Amino acid sequence: MGNKARPYIFYGQTQSLCEECLAVVPAKILFQHGNVYYQKRCQEHGVQKTLVSTDIGYYKRCKDYLKPGDMPGAFQTEINQGCPHDCGLCPDHEQHSCLALFEIIDECNMHCPVCFANSAPGMGNPRSMEDIETMLQTLLASEQQPDLVQVSGGEPTLHPQLMDILRRLKASPIRHLMLNTNGIRIARDPHLVEELASLKPGFEVYLQFDSLKAEALQNIRGQDMRSIRQQALKKLEQHNISTTLVCVIRKGVNDDEIGEIINFAQQWKCVRGITFQPVQDAGRNEGDKPANRITLSEIRTRIIEADNPFGDTDMIPLPCHPENISIGYGIKMGGEIVPVTGLLPREELLKGVDNTITFEKSPGLKNAFLKLFSLDACSEQTTGNLQTMLCCLPRIQGDGLTYDNVFRIVIMAFMDKYDFDIGSVKRSCTHFVEPNGRIYPFDTWNLFYRDQVRGK
Repeated sequence: MGNKARPYIFYGQTQSLCEECLAVVPAKILFQHGNVYYQKRCQEHGVQKTLVSTDIGYYKRCKDYLKPGDMPGAFQTEINQGCPHDCGLCPDHEQHSCLALFEIIDECNMHCPVCFANSAPGMGNPRSMEDIETMLQTLLASEQQPDLVQVSGGEPTLHPQLMDILRRLKASPIRHLMLNTNGIRIARDPHLVEELASLKPGFEVYLQFDSLKAEALQNIRGQDMRSIRQQALKKLEQHNISTTLVCVIRKGVNDDEIGEIINFAQQWKCVRGITFQPVQDAGRNEGDKPANRITLSEIRTRIIEADNPFGDTDMIPLPCHPENISIGYGIKMGGEIVPVTGLLPREELLKGVDNTITFEKSPGLKNAFLKLFSLDACSEQTTGNLQTMLCCLPRIQGDGLTYDNVFRIVIMAFMDKYDFDIGSVKRSCTHFVEPNGRIYPFDTWNLFYRDQVRGK
């Protein structure tokens, strides 16, 4: 009689966090029952097991999309205690800022149950123009020509100098500027929408959306926001302001709507795409691991299975941060969307692996396609790359293609204390820029630094 086999496949080892004390602990990567798990062991709190992915094949595929990271132009800290305690960015970080977040105010006009920033009415704390300038200069020292900056909060439209901030950033070398908003002021203030329209091109609204159903919105946002969202979209459509719909996904709450949301988004000319964000255990949302957590792979499966053009080969790992971002691009042509991400095999895509992810003019199909699959690809520069690519492909004519024709689906998963992975954190390309002159990866900011830096 042979030795008893273990009930799982041991795929490898990483470092994660104890879910009780946040200590860095060893974690086995296990394949079991078609899923991927981290099995962690803390000397004080024992063994913990967390679901990481529901798709072993896709999990393994992510590693095939790794490419050399782009170094920041400057580092703000030294390596002393080791990741994740030297942010940042320290020289041990492997990726530059594809997306830089400027939180310009803590005040909000909502009190969302899922808010990772814990923002609420009455919090105030608008950043001064001096703070904004410090943040900008910190970013420019690191990036020189930043790909994408997102102005956020709190609710940034409550900042008394919102337009001054946006104009200052627009006048800088930043390639593309986004405003992350719940849409209330956009729905109610026509003058603000006109001012935002004046920032085109190279400007986009990142509109909180989440659901088409009242009960789901009540769960996620604490109120029925459907009317506000419709009014905001009508205003944005009127001025053709590029818009991304942002959906925080909670299991059992709105994960059954993913296909409907994709179909809804296709009806609006101004909507350039959708970002789905699995709910993160941070801020006001801490503590709902068993009931509401959902993985990137589950959302990706919902997209593939829904009645929409995006299939398995169309939703691929983003090369600069493949474990945590999946992306699919399509072209809106004649009332339909034609996915393009599945048109080149991975081997062809990664032949240009040594190129930077910064957009530059490129006559080659493969280089254009590689540059397309970067987080900064939500700018008008996408159009030029797509035209270069499409001229070499059947079915679609690239002539006359504009940013109005671009449609993308992004799944952006931010790590928390359950699925934290040191290797993936080092590749994080979504960063917070702070007035203290530091830049923090999204995942470590919410876990270790937000309360410390903000003095909460």
